[in-house]
Amino acid sequence: MSEDRKQIVRQLAVYSNAGLTFVLSVIIGFAMGWFLDNKLLAGRTAPWFTFIFFALGIVAGFRSLWALTKMVRDE
Repeated sequence: MSEDRKQIVRQLAVYSNAGLTFVLSVIIGFAMGWFLDNKLLAGRTAPWFTFIFFALGIVAGFRSLWALTKMVRDE
């Protein structure tokens, strides 16, 4: 495989990993909040933990995008 092709594949892997990480962070945050609200605390706190953990998932997703931006910029 040529060096240009290797570089393209490497960049594609990094960017697809970024998208997947962002989406999974949001989904995991939402799922954790929903579980706490509905299963662990029997709906007494619904929807507060869902909102809080959803927001934390979004923050974690943007944090991973920020780290990727810094990594790509430093190359």
